[in-house]
Amino acid sequence: MAIPVIDFSTLNGDKRGETMALLDEACQKWGFFLIENHEIDKNLMEKVKELINIHYEENLKEGFYQSEIAKTLEKKQNTSDIDWESAFFIWHRPTSNIKKIPNISQELCQTMDQYIDQLVTLAEKLSELMSENLGLEKNYIKEAFSGTNGPAMGTKVAKYPQCPHPELVRGLREHTDAGGIILLLQDDQVPGLEFFKDGKWVEIPPSKNNAIFVNTGDQVEVLSNGFYKSVVHRVMPDKNGSRLSIASFYNPVGEAIISPANKLLYPSNYRYGDYLELYGNTKFGEKGPRFESIKNMTNGHCNLKP
Repeated sequence: MAIPVIDFSTLNGDKRGETMALLDEACQKWGFFLIENHEIDKNLMEKVKELINIHYEENLKEGFYQSEIAKTLEKKQNTSDIDWESAFFIWHRPTSNIKKIPNISQELCQTMDQYIDQLVTLAEKLSELMSENLGLEKNYIKEAFSGTNGPAMGTKVAKYPQCPHPELVRGLREHTDAGGIILLLQDDQVPGLEFFKDGKWVEIPPSKNNAIFVNTGDQVEVLSNGFYKSVVHRVMPDKNGSRLSIASFYNPVGEAIISPANKLLYPSNYRYGDYLELYGNTKFGEKGPRFESIKNMTNGHCNLKP
């Protein structure tokens, strides 16, 4: 099953319409896709991965294999409610907590900040393209996600350690993502990520050439009134290697009020008699303006004008 690939280099040329249509289809029918030629500095991406791997090896690996999770698996006890992962979360926007992460190096802080600056630009561009495809104003998703200082941005840094009994546990159990647009910089060697599509699990291969893997979260599904879907996914552990996952979330801030975009909603709670009155005058016109007139009624009762 070929995963959709969105080539950002084609968005300013003759192939823009074709690329936009592919993005729209990916959001509607898949809920996940790859972005190539995203213009994020690939040397910077390599450095982020390298420094996070060093941080894991020096500060987290030993503790993980001595943890209750590891002991539970070794005893082959019930593992249905645990995840075989070593993870921590970094907030970047509206405020950052990166310097409060235990044992994090200054070099990793600076490198991650540089990477996120570029990734926010990509996330905003993607939100604009999605808004355009939905027929909304360019900044609709960004503004819906924003507080005083814009949308939220955070990163879940995870390692899925080499697992002695991968048949007994999940790296990360089945779920959809709560937030908005998720941009994943993942391992280029070790697999494990799977998405559920059309009744079966689709294996997402390791990302080559630092392509960014994207999936949409629950809030995009709500804002789009279900046009774009959040999709169930999971991570399977590996017996032969540890998988790196750097998942950054372009999300609403906590106080954001989320609802479907009014432009995407069908009219509701109207009297059928009022609809027939309008229909009698607009029968041979487009139905869209008729629906919009009904939608704009106050409590289903106002003077209707064709």
